[in-house]
Amino acid sequence: MFKLFSYRIFFAVMTIAMSSFVFASQETATDENGVILAGHDAVAYFTEGKPVLGSAEFTAIHKGAIYRFSSAENRDLFKHEPERFEPAYGGYCALGATMGETFKVDGKAFEIVDGKLYVNRDKEVYDVWKMNIPQNLLAADAEWPEIQFVAVNNL
Repeated sequence: MFKLFSYRIFFAVMTIAMSSFVFASQETATDENGVILAGHDAVAYFTEGKPVLGSAEFTAIHKGAIYRFSSAENRDLFKHEPERFEPAYGGYCALGATMGETFKVDGKAFEIVDGKLYVNRDKEVYDVWKMNIPQNLLAADAEWPEIQFVAVNNL
């Protein structure tokens, strides 16, 4: 009986330990409240061509991140096709990803390339990234699989 109890404790501890790895994911760039894109409307980048702050009134959750929208219509568009509007690299800085780093963004520096949203830390970083977008995308795509689940403070 004691042996069976010991195995149960062992498996319970291992299950809890392994689940902490799953929940330690840094797959999306969110603030302390779980909001991505510094609160900007992911759909508005596509429909208005500019960063538009979203509202806590219109939200959706996707991949553990809270997205804010400027209207119910944009929220509903996102809910229907989240993969179409979600930012590349989990909303982390596209130039940072080229260097194997995950930098948070201000939500104002963005580019849509081949129908995909790319955001950068700020305007100055975006200006550097924009100088060679094709090369930067190749580099970031190569790095992202290695860094997407690594805690930011471990990079």
